[in-house]
Amino acid sequence: MNRATRTALIVVAAVALIFAPMYLGAYSLTLLGRVLALSIAAIGICVVWGRTGILSLGQGLFFGLGGYALAMHLKLMSTPKGDLPDFMMYNGVESLPWFWKPFASAPFALAMVLILPAAAAGLIAWLMFRRRITGVYVSIITQALVLAFVTWLNGSQGLTSGTNGITDFQTFLGINLRGENIGRGLYWVTLLILGLCMAGTALILNTHFGSLLTAIKDNENRVRFLGYNPAAYKIAAFALGGLLSGVSGALYTLHLGTISPAMIGVTFSIELVVWVALGGRASLVGAVGGLVLGNLAKDKISSAAPDAWLYVMGALFVLVVLVLPQGVAGLLGRRQTKNVTTPVRRTAGEVAVDAAD
Repeated sequence: MNRATRTALIVVAAVALIFAPMYLGAYSLTLLGRVLALSIAAIGICVVWGRTGILSLGQGLFFGLGGYALAMHLKLMSTPKGDLPDFMMYNGVESLPWFWKPFASAPFALAMVLILPAAAAGLIAWLMFRRRITGVYVSIITQALVLAFVTWLNGSQGLTSGTNGITDFQTFLGINLRGENIGRGLYWVTLLILGLCMAGTALILNTHFGSLLTAIKDNENRVRFLGYNPAAYKIAAFALGGLLSGVSGALYTLHLGTISPAMIGVTFSIELVVWVALGGRASLVGAVGGLVLGNLAKDKISSAAPDAWLYVMGALFVLVVLVLPQGVAGLLGRRQTKNVTTPVRRTAGEVAVDAAD
């Protein structure tokens, strides 16, 4: 696939997404909006894993931090002034916990959607990479952290509503979340934020910083020999991935109307990685496309054959590892390279023959 064809397909897909509310039903539009919100987390995985070579299996932690930061504000706005959230009263909590109080402010909550995941990711990365922890150990540590976070949420019934999660949202920034046209508006907002995240991340990766991330993935020791500190760049990439996951979690919470520990656990984090791998972890478009198409297929297959879905996902993961290590985007890229290089080699041979004659 040449560049012109790829660009044309992207434009067609963008136009189809923009006008989706005009031809999709309510259920399909809601599902697509949720999937687009999730795909912002895929961009973060593309930065962390595809560009920097760090396989994180704990992106659900940062996704959850962003989601819970917004959910706490939404719950307070849905609670009569002076009262406690319903789940706190059910569990005998007598006063609003101190860390809940600032989330009554919408600007503070929105800021925390960005700051909490990015700061948590940066701190975790600093603790790991300053000690030069790499490879499978990073995957194990991040997986353990998201498991610990989910365990704490489940055990804190009076503070986080435990396994039930936080739900029953009514308004956000003065907008009725149960309004008739809220689905369309939220869909377009999600699509806009997704486009901004993709464009912003692409700009960052096309800078010297992005080139160094690729160099670190290819040969970290050589980058260190050239006088750079790989740990600093890996921390920055990890923090960026955490920030994108937090934004994704907040938008997904708005779409779904709830957030719970079951939505952000180890299984969820691994699923994100599987879909990004299928689409192509080194390509922003591939990562987003893999997650969108994978989740849409998941909805259809799991509805038709609920018992078979896990087997299908496992087979897809094995297929990616054995046949498509660079995903669908990598396969298309290799074909494009072959199509470009073959005529050049033929021309060079003809020139050599001419020179010999």
